[in-house]
Amino acid sequence: MYGKPWFGRSFFTITSEIDPSLTTTSIGVNSHKLVELVYHILTWSEFTLLHLRQAEITAITATEKLDWREIDPAIHKWQAGLDLLHASTQAIIQLLNEKTDEILEEKVEHRDYNFEFLLNGLIQHNIYHLGQIASLAKILPQQSV
Repeated sequence: MYGKPWFGRSFFTITSEIDPSLTTTSIGVNSHKLVELVYHILTWSEFTLLHLRQAEITAITATEKLDWREIDPAIHKWQAGLDLLHASTQAIIQLLNEKTDEILEEKVEHRDYNFEFLLNGLIQHNIYHLGQIASLAKILPQQSV
């Protein structure tokens, strides 16, 4: 999400360069908008954070229901989504810094996997969707010409 990852520029570097006016534009019927992708990524970051905090299952279930949420342009702004994602990411990092590596072997409550699997999945998920975001960000300006 930060720094210099091996795959290229970081998530927050790429997303900071995107014109917010393009983030609610779709390239087709079955294509996600940039803002939808950010809020989808946010859902799974918050899901991970809630599990790390050992939140009640009702909070986790409520978060899961936000996956691919209906985007209301009056509420779900590009920068607001990035700010929420940054805060969630920072909270995950802080919690992990407070824990030992033993957390990685612990089973995630109500799941059939451990925290190592969840955290690796979150990283892979974010990289996958960053690829979509970077591609869309290159295509969208060409569509408005």
